[in-house]
Amino acid sequence: MAKYLFLKHYRGAPAAVNDVPMDQWTPEEVTAHVQYMGDFAARLESTGEFVDSQALSPEGTFVRYDGEGRPPVTDGPFAETKDLIAGWMMIDVESYERALELAAELSAAPGAGGRPIHEWLEVRPVLSEPPTITE
Repeated sequence: MAKYLFLKHYRGAPAAVNDVPMDQWTPEEVTAHVQYMGDFAARLESTGEFVDSQALSPEGTFVRYDGEGRPPVTDGPFAETKDLIAGWMMIDVESYERALELAAELSAAPGAGGRPIHEWLEVRPVLSEPPTITE
């Protein structure tokens, strides 16, 4: 089994087919989208392929170490919009091909007008061990 992370982007990824921003959807359209995501996760949970998922807010803060007791918090530098992650899902599947199959299915979640979004999802393998350096 190998773990993969599906990343949903707020914007910056290639345009979805049904490219109406979620803040312009009706409450019923949002409910249908969330239901699809929940049903998808429940199905993967029943097959043992689901690990976890979360939706993320577009707000965030950058923090770094700046000496003892002084972690600076800033509202910048700002990430490019392509770096804003709307949410993620972790799966544990038998193959890369299965990860792609599931990502394609997840991209069909309904959006505006109840039509599938056909959004692009970023699929990232999780490292199972640190990379080996050879000379």
